[in-house]
Amino acid sequence: MVKILANDGIDAAGKKIFEAAGFQVSTDKVAQEQLADALKNFDAILVRSATTVRQNVIDACPNLKVIGRAGVGMDNIDVKYARDKGLAVINTPAASSQSVAELVFAHLFTGVRMLYDANRNMPSSETKETFDKLKKKYSAGIELRGKTIGIIGAGQIGKCVASIAMGLGMNVMFHRLNNEDVSVDLNLHPSLGQHKISVTFKCVSFTKLITESDFITLHMPFAKGSPPVIAKKEFDLMKQGVGIVNTARGGVISENDLIDALNSGKVAFAGIDVFEGEPLIKESLRKNEKISLSPHIGGSTKEAQERIGIELAQKVVEYFTKK
Repeated sequence: MVKILANDGIDAAGKKIFEAAGFQVSTDKVAQEQLADALKNFDAILVRSATTVRQNVIDACPNLKVIGRAGVGMDNIDVKYARDKGLAVINTPAASSQSVAELVFAHLFTGVRMLYDANRNMPSSETKETFDKLKKKYSAGIELRGKTIGIIGAGQIGKCVASIAMGLGMNVMFHRLNNEDVSVDLNLHPSLGQHKISVTFKCVSFTKLITESDFITLHMPFAKGSPPVIAKKEFDLMKQGVGIVNTARGGVISENDLIDALNSGKVAFAGIDVFEGEPLIKESLRKNEKISLSPHIGGSTKEAQERIGIELAQKVVEYFTKK
């Protein structure tokens, strides 16, 4: 019997697929320091972002055959080392794309209408004077329609962001390293019939994107310890009053340089879901009135977790049944 350790949990729909295939699934959480010993009894481990699978764990578990990542980024797994050792490393790149893209726009809508700050201050609005003061403070919002959104990265998440942006009437620019064209589908609700609009975008240079975008959102892989993609030099090139959203990885944006850009007014607002020192967040970020914050929840919707569980279970079952 194939034994699976879903150390960070798995959606019930995914667990049912494993059980229907005759696999044994454990969702009992094993502490990181005890993982190497515990995994000796399992054929596969499934993780989200909380558990890391490094060389020491891989070396200690010769029976381990599969490492599954419930999500996109695999920076918590030594992927190359595992594959060189003959292990299959599997992730679910498409399952959470819509959820992450919608969070981008949650931050954008919050940013252009200053809701992140209004929500902090409205509880103190107990008089007409304070209400009128807050009303005046938050009456200078802007619309997204007609503005340019620059998307750095053209994977499934970036494409979902573009699809939503097109529906809002925004101008879309893409930058990707290989500079290939990007094809994006805009699917209308089934109640309107099976209508799909496909649009092909020519990629632009990184410099053109950051200098001409009203809003910038990042969606690319990022190795821990790499230099930031966006730092002081890049902020200096941006439009005055730009908005920026990071749901990719902590460290993609220099947090210190972001704070400076917010304080100077170069950046009007930021939406941040991922952090350099996660789970610890700098006080300068936590208390900044120009930042909309979320605790790394991009793919954490009911729908995404169900899709992730199903896709991951299907891939793992397929691997073992084909052997």
